[in-house]
Amino acid sequence: MHLQTIKIFLDTLELPTIQQPLSQVAKIKLIETTKNSIEITLLFSIPIADIQAIFRTFIHESLSKQYSTIHFILKIEQKITAHAVQPSLKTLPNIQNIIAIASGKGGVGKSTTTVNLALALQQAGANTGILDADIYGPNQPHMLGSTELPKRHDQHFLPVERYGLQTMSIGYLIDVEQPMAWRGPMVSKALQQLLFETDWPKLDYLLIDMPPGTGDIQLTLAQKIPVSGSVIITTPQDIALLDARKGLEMFLKVNVNVLGIIENMSTHICSNCGHQEPLFGEQGAERLAKTCQVPMLGQLPLDISIRQAVDIGKPTVYSQPHSELASLYIKIARNMAIELNKQKRDYSQHFPDIQVSPK
Repeated sequence: MHLQTIKIFLDTLELPTIQQPLSQVAKIKLIETTKNSIEITLLFSIPIADIQAIFRTFIHESLSKQYSTIHFILKIEQKITAHAVQPSLKTLPNIQNIIAIASGKGGVGKSTTTVNLALALQQAGANTGILDADIYGPNQPHMLGSTELPKRHDQHFLPVERYGLQTMSIGYLIDVEQPMAWRGPMVSKALQQLLFETDWPKLDYLLIDMPPGTGDIQLTLAQKIPVSGSVIITTPQDIALLDARKGLEMFLKVNVNVLGIIENMSTHICSNCGHQEPLFGEQGAERLAKTCQVPMLGQLPLDISIRQAVDIGKPTVYSQPHSELASLYIKIARNMAIELNKQKRDYSQHFPDIQVSPK
């Protein structure tokens, strides 16, 4: 029995559901325990709790078919790794990865997408948080159905937990009906305080719900906040795509990796008959992704139930976890995690690669 041959087989084994080779998303350790028995440990660096059973069955059946005379003991573990941030910054102690969710313009469903992506990552087994960086228009408290005032401990805020997510927003601290008449420096300072003066627990991912555009908040994020990657939300409309491209190019110029583009409202689904129609155009985000050479993470429909869910503070992935819409969010969230996993790792927190071990 040759361990290296079996490892090569596992390296190239394409996993169902995510269509990725095993070596792309997991480290592999093989130990020959007896003459005809091998123990395999797979350490996944993306969240897979919801599909772990599918992977286990598929991998075990594939091994048994290829090596029928060997008994395999399969162990699956999960550890989300930290990835590199801007060259002049370091990752935060308790936060493995910060991902900025951005849009070139308002009205494209960025905040709704952010909260559902966060819930999707959590459902897949990741410790996840949301920082609402839209100081002028904080929507996350309403979308999460929470008006709780954050508690304080040792001069730090404690995040507000909602549906298992760790969250912080200026909306928890102010009267949301009063306008925020602040100049740029005040807004930038507020963002830094919300991030650095919050006592975050250990998180695999912190999603930052960015305000639209390319202004002070975006520049502060690039210069002061360690970001592992960014995601651009757009609709198929030409004007939205023009603004999305500006946001995308801004992140590239400030050394923040763009993990991909999500096209929201790609088709309208009629609530009466279910008919789908591309009201805002077709394949716009796909063309933008191809032009800018960044991944297309997925498409989401314009569905009234998505809006209704956040309006009552119970986002789709939480209130309809087994729905087709929730499945779309989970698929896109995992695509985002996979793309992040392809980025350079933060070797200050790097765990050793697991290789073939001797008997």
